[in-house]
Amino acid sequence: MRVYLDDERTPPPGWRLVRWPDEVIALLRTNEVEELSLDHDLGDDERGTGYDVILWIERAVVEEGFRPPPIRVHSANSSARQKMEAGVRAIEKLAARFGP
Repeated sequence: MRVYLDDERTPPPGWRLVRWPDEVIALLRTNEVEELSLDHDLGDDERGTGYDVILWIERAVVEEGFRPPPIRVHSANSSARQKMEAGVRAIEKLAARFGP
């Protein structure tokens, strides 16, 4: 499945819309996510942001040998987008280092 994390946008056809980071993480744990697209600002920072998903994936790659799907960032928040894209690059390097 292709997972689209956002609080306002409509996902492209064929993508499953989720609203919160914990929902994304639950889907990632199923190992059925083929592609991931993340927004940062979700309307309730106490509930989490797209960056929280990035942090979870980084930790899961190192600690659990998690194999991340391709990750896109579609956030309009330019500074958060840069931070998230840096996290995606780090995840790619970690996956190459810690993966099978």
